[in-house]
Amino acid sequence: MEGGVAGKSVPPNSFDKSKVLDVKPLRSLLPVFPEAPNGPPFVCAPPNGPFPTGFSPFFPFSGPQGSPLTPGLNQNLFNSTAMPIRSFRAEPPPASNGENVQSSNKRKSVGPSFVKKKVKRSNDSELALAALTNFKPGISAAEKDDGNRELVENVLMRFEALRRKLSQMEDAKESHSDIFKRANLKAGNIMFTKGVRTNGKKRIGAVPGVEIGDIFFFRMELILIGLHSQSMAGIDFMPMKADIEGERVAISIVSSGGYEDNAEDPDVLVYTGQGGNASADKEASDQKLVRGNIALERSLHRANEVRVIRGFKDATHQTSKVYVYDGLYKVQESWMEKGKTGCNMFKYKLVRLPGQTGAFSTWKSIRKWKEDPSSRDGLILPDLTSGAESIPVSLVNEVDDEKGPAYFTYVSTVKYPKSFKLVQPSYGCNCRDACQAGNSNCSCIQKNGGDFPYITTGILACRMPMIFECGSSCPCFRNCKNRVLQTGFKVHFEVFKTRDKGWGLRSWDPIRAGTFICEYAGEVIEKIKEKADGDDGENNDYVFDTNRVYESFKWNHETESAEERSDTSEKFDIPSPLIISSKNSGNIARFMNHSCSPNVFWQPIMYEHNNEAFLHIAFFAKKHIPPMTELTYDYGIPRSDETESNNMEHGKKKCLCGSPKCRGYFY
Repeated sequence: MEGGVAGKSVPPNSFDKSKVLDVKPLRSLLPVFPEAPNGPPFVCAPPNGPFPTGFSPFFPFSGPQGSPLTPGLNQNLFNSTAMPIRSFRAEPPPASNGENVQSSNKRKSVGPSFVKKKVKRSNDSELALAALTNFKPGISAAEKDDGNRELVENVLMRFEALRRKLSQMEDAKESHSDIFKRANLKAGNIMFTKGVRTNGKKRIGAVPGVEIGDIFFFRMELILIGLHSQSMAGIDFMPMKADIEGERVAISIVSSGGYEDNAEDPDVLVYTGQGGNASADKEASDQKLVRGNIALERSLHRANEVRVIRGFKDATHQTSKVYVYDGLYKVQESWMEKGKTGCNMFKYKLVRLPGQTGAFSTWKSIRKWKEDPSSRDGLILPDLTSGAESIPVSLVNEVDDEKGPAYFTYVSTVKYPKSFKLVQPSYGCNCRDACQAGNSNCSCIQKNGGDFPYITTGILACRMPMIFECGSSCPCFRNCKNRVLQTGFKVHFEVFKTRDKGWGLRSWDPIRAGTFICEYAGEVIEKIKEKADGDDGENNDYVFDTNRVYESFKWNHETESAEERSDTSEKFDIPSPLIISSKNSGNIARFMNHSCSPNVFWQPIMYEHNNEAFLHIAFFAKKHIPPMTELTYDYGIPRSDETESNNMEHGKKKCLCGSPKCRGYFY
């Protein structure tokens, strides 16, 4: 038995005070913060605070310039309001053997081979990310404070292009890297760092360039365009210049179902104040008249306008939400009542200002039509396709007494004549289950230049010279993510009578940028028969021609160093011109009208059938498209040599698209 001082034995639950411990001064130790069960751990030391690896603080989460983040992480440094940080933390990378994060991290000390492999993957990710961030903002200081419609759309399109690219890179990783987790947050971080934002100056009332009915799929989009600067909190507010320091009024709220909000009346919103809700680490409690709650109370007395953004579940992506800007409201009254938890909750009644364009009211009408299609005013046919499509397409006329378009045969895809010269030999991949992004052995992915053309949600990642989908000889599943065109559209469309452009096409569902709309179905023809005076030949009102000249635009995410490569990647590579006529047979694409500022674009896609590759023309959403918005694409113009040889001046038609960039005519 070992002895202590004077040979005395040491009790089993004690320690030997005679031994000298190697004690380091406190200033040399890293601080350890207490962590509540299931709460957000403090995984980063300042200056990053609660942000995960690869994320740097950015507006509105960073402090004022020149002031470091303080340990009080429950206080928003921009607005002094509570900001939950759990959602900003990237999920830990999954361990290969099912271990938890702590045990997985300990493996770094096992041997040099593991460390070397980890460092290499991280460096590859960081290099790829560095390339993505090498671009110029192109936005002046004045535009960062005050925007316009063109600038708002530009910021949103650039954010979405970057988000899709980050998602594509994340999908391709065998072991997902923290650098690419939460692509929407990372994209927002990059955008703010580069200064790609607008309407950064807080204001009461309408936001320049933002229209009632605009839709968004991420809270980060609201922040980038200055509609609502809180990423989590539902109430945004600002101080009044004439008031004493600290007095604030509400300027916008987001009602997305997190509380007991009453949203039955489309012009009235009963909004529940913030705070008091139960969470994983605390019980429900009475709400307090602080922060956003007191700001709404002051807005009641001041009668200032408050922007209202309503959130819903996304019909096509059930795990996501879609937000619609519903216009300006005023707080009419407030009270306190017991909530479902038995605690006191503040209630605020907001009333919509009259004379504004309908937004939430349109969504409520669509919900009613889906439950009872016969309730749709002006309904002619509940399904124009007669079952040819998996989702019915309504035929509606609320304008006049016309009972429908001229007769045509509905077909869901393009039909080639025998021995058409564009058909090429082709063979499928050897994937047994489903093609996986990052699988270098998949021949279909190799045809696409090594990149999977679609991200996990089925959204097109970027425009490509040609997309190659899996075909009939590929053994992968029918629902393989590389068969987007072949599985058909996923939204509810309606063909409707316009007031001045004949029949048109629109959707009952909100459409996210990059969503597949439909393909241009019809009969492939050798050439167009032009209708001359006294000639009964076929006219070109229902024709798609790849040989036309189309207005160029940028849709992919660009980097300054890869600008030339980006230009090339958005130029189509079609073996020879393709002309499709939908006059006698076609699908809903034949009803899409022309616009000089379209919200839809086309993309060539090939896939194999009976060992032969056939070219298809697919349409995708250029930007987020609200419900009941007409879908349009650019018809293009004939090439100059064709115009001169065929004397096609008589084929010009007056354009009625109403775009600020309207060129006045189309063919």
